[in-house]
Amino acid sequence: MTALIELKNVTKDYGRFRALSNVDLTIRPGITGLLGPNGAGKSTLIKVLLGLVRISAGEGHVLGFPIRTSADQIRTHIGYMPEDDCYVHGLSGIESMQVVAQLSRFPGTEALRRGHEILDFCGMGQERYRPVETYSTGMRQKLRFAMAIVHDPKLLILDEPTSGLDPEEREAMLNRIRILARQFGKSVILCTHILPDVQVVCDNVVILAGGSVRVSDTLDELCRMPNPSMTVTLSGNRDAYRDRLTAKGVQSEVMSLRQLRVFGEVAVLNEPLWSAATESGCIVRGLSPSKNSLEQIFLSAVREVTHANS
Repeated sequence: MTALIELKNVTKDYGRFRALSNVDLTIRPGITGLLGPNGAGKSTLIKVLLGLVRISAGEGHVLGFPIRTSADQIRTHIGYMPEDDCYVHGLSGIESMQVVAQLSRFPGTEALRRGHEILDFCGMGQERYRPVETYSTGMRQKLRFAMAIVHDPKLLILDEPTSGLDPEEREAMLNRIRILARQFGKSVILCTHILPDVQVVCDNVVILAGGSVRVSDTLDELCRMPNPSMTVTLSGNRDAYRDRLTAKGVQSEVMSLRQLRVFGEVAVLNEPLWSAATESGCIVRGLSPSKNSLEQIFLSAVREVTHANS
């Protein structure tokens, strides 16, 4: 697949402070989770991609446009949802949408029609006619998201889109992101601290730490265990079950009170897993391929930088 974003040795200095250091990054179509602790360089990277800051060194392209010389063209094709509020005091939701659409060169009537269409997609009812300053956190999130997609961009950069949302609204927001990606072919960069959101919707993951890219891969590849294993969820005496597995030459490790990680290929494990349950009087409640947790991957990447700087 053609890369949406390609950065080579991109560095950004603010005086003596180096926010990004020799960043090499390729982002392909799909939904990419952009992760990193506070101060990792995520905000600076977003500004670089949007052409809002000049890089100190390196080269890059966004949607085929060089970042050093084509900032205006890049922003034309990107929808950006900032983390902070960005509305004009005194305007209603639909008036805000009309203004944003007009800034994207929709004529007045078409801008209004487009605004209503996108607010419908975002689940905004009669609230669209109220002043934005009266909106709840969830409604403001919906409006910022709607403003980011009103001009039908190829690429969306969403900064903490589910922050502050209740569980129902969070799921609705993630579902809209899925629809845009799966049904309308949009690519999305999801910048967030909420790791479960990344696991639910993302195809790829990029982890920044200390201004450098520490991880960049597909989510499936990152979560795949280096050695094949199965996670077994039990009812009954876990230790007795584990003893029976050991007697059969099967290695295992304790994960929790009711779970074991059992090492080996599925085809080889099938018989001993079930016979050990019968012999120990346990019931196997769940059986699934083991995966690395995204939290473990994230913490490992951050610790590497911490140790290197200590």
